[in-house]
Amino acid sequence: MTLLPHTLFARAALALLAIFLAVQGAAFYVVWKTAVEPLRARSAEDLAARIALAAQTWVELPPVTRPDYEIELSLQHNLELGKVSQPLTSLAPESAFRTLLESAVLERTGQKIRVKQGTNPSYSWVELKLADHLLRVGFENTRYELKAPLAAAAVFLAGGMLTLFAVLFLARRISRQLAGVARSAQIVGQGRTPDRLPETGSDEFRQLARAFNRMADEVQKLLENRTVLLSGISHDLRTPITRLRLALSMLDSEDSAMVRRMEGDLEEMSRLISEMLDFSRALKGADNVELDLAAVLAELATDAARSGPVDWQPQAACRVVAGERALRRIVANLIGNALRYGEGQPVELRLDCRPAEVRIRVLDRGPGIPEAELETVFQPFYRLEGSRARDTGGSGLGLAIVRQLADAYGWQVVLSAREGGGLCAELLMPRGAMPVAPPN
Repeated sequence: MTLLPHTLFARAALALLAIFLAVQGAAFYVVWKTAVEPLRARSAEDLAARIALAAQTWVELPPVTRPDYEIELSLQHNLELGKVSQPLTSLAPESAFRTLLESAVLERTGQKIRVKQGTNPSYSWVELKLADHLLRVGFENTRYELKAPLAAAAVFLAGGMLTLFAVLFLARRISRQLAGVARSAQIVGQGRTPDRLPETGSDEFRQLARAFNRMADEVQKLLENRTVLLSGISHDLRTPITRLRLALSMLDSEDSAMVRRMEGDLEEMSRLISEMLDFSRALKGADNVELDLAAVLAELATDAARSGPVDWQPQAACRVVAGERALRRIVANLIGNALRYGEGQPVELRLDCRPAEVRIRVLDRGPGIPEAELETVFQPFYRLEGSRARDTGGSGLGLAIVRQLADAYGWQVVLSAREGGGLCAELLMPRGAMPVAPPN
């Protein structure tokens, strides 16, 4: 199981974010090592040199001039220097600059000192022992301690973030365009006509949109030609079948059994032609209208009850916008299959009216369909041997017509094994928006 995101935009965003963090981390490390740390070390060394020089000069000056020197150090160099009797007890907060300063003072004076803090937290103090004097030298933290160049880092980071957002915006735009192509391709695969893709943008996307629109037009022409061909053949076959029936009725034959078999064959051919016509009309939709599914299903259950037991429980109205002719044909085919192969057991018809979608279920207690065949049975003229044999009246077009009609209206038909044995056929109809009308 992969941990990568599933969408193109999410994967692109994750890859770009990883690259951005790696580049920013490397850049920050280089700047820190080549600029910030050397400048901080130089600042600590310069301050240590000033402290050592100021203390040594104070010791060498005559006592009468030392007060003036202390004032000059404070005004000109921001260093507070004076003789004290007792050392400070509080250490300055831990910092990299403090460590560097202590090392630099030790290197210049040979004295191991600790940077301390007095009553004013903005000042730090260094205490040195020179010529039997305990001298305390103070400096303002903000003047000498080098802070990281936060402003430059902020500008650098802002530039990187803007670049990242710009790239993510472009990736998001491309992923949306590809998602639009995928949705249109799904509509074409269902036998419907999608909205034409806008032939705008970069050369590559214009070429893709132009090629896709041309392909969608050619697919629709092929589907229309197939529909016309099937309709024409089916209509043309009705005439010779009618003539054969007339000839059989006028035939004076002593073999009545053979005549009945021939009439049965003609009846099967006529039924097959009718199903072929239904199949050819699957891509020719009707306008969507507002329906009360509960009333429609109740009517279908009453009609189907003439062929076998149908268990339908009346319920409250469930109004949807759908193609009535297609809906009736789909449910009637599912109920007919359930009655034909349900081994005489009652067929259950159920309606689940939800805010987001509607579920219509047809359940039987027949032999069911093997799991490996649950999708294959939707292919035209495909019949399961044994359970869906020709002698039961199955032609292999009923479920194909169901799938074609459902796809044409954006619905979904799902077959699954029923708990306790049998088959569950579900028709899922979204209610969020009016279904797209199939092509006329």
